[in-house]
Amino acid sequence: MITIVGSLKGGSGKSTLTFNLAVWLAMAEVKIMLVDVDPQATLSDVVGVRKEEGFDPSLQVFDKAVLTEDRLRGADETLIDIGTSDMESMRLALSLCDRVVVPVPPSQADIWSTQRYIQLIASVKRETPPDIIGFINRGDTHHAVQETNETAAALVSLPGIRFIKPRLSQRTVFRRSFSEGLAVFELESRGKAAREFMGLTAALYPNLVS
Repeated sequence: MITIVGSLKGGSGKSTLTFNLAVWLAMAEVKIMLVDVDPQATLSDVVGVRKEEGFDPSLQVFDKAVLTEDRLRGADETLIDIGTSDMESMRLALSLCDRVVVPVPPSQADIWSTQRYIQLIASVKRETPPDIIGFINRGDTHHAVQETNETAAALVSLPGIRFIKPRLSQRTVFRRSFSEGLAVFELESRGKAAREFMGLTAALYPNLVS
């Protein structure tokens, strides 16, 4: 399956999510292809740190040269981290993918951005549209803050996107583990962030956890 992790707005946490998913899939002994088409190259940077530290399993990142049907289908699971700085590559990837996973931080601006992203995806000509999946990323951890639940309610009502309930909260351990080249469940296997992440993977890859 070819999965794009993307959005139109910066700061959504897509590179962190892509990296954590890649490590999890590699640990599950799934043949994966990891593609970084974001000019910021954050995903490539963290994979480089992981290699320098000698962590297993190691990961390899490819660039936009592999954005062809044959290359992307060469793995069991392909993850593509892509930004809006290269719209030509964005459209090419959207024409080839099976699904698009959209991390949505809790704000009205991110809901508007997600609406525009859905429209962009729909504008790419293809026989069968990709499955678009949205979830709350970097949600508030304090129960008194309602913006996360309000954003989730708005996301549910958006046409063209499938909302899934598992969410990732704004936790320091995501940034700390990422800077060290580790997945969050490697750094704190029993922490709240790891439990949240495992809930998300169960929703995204039910065939691997059943």
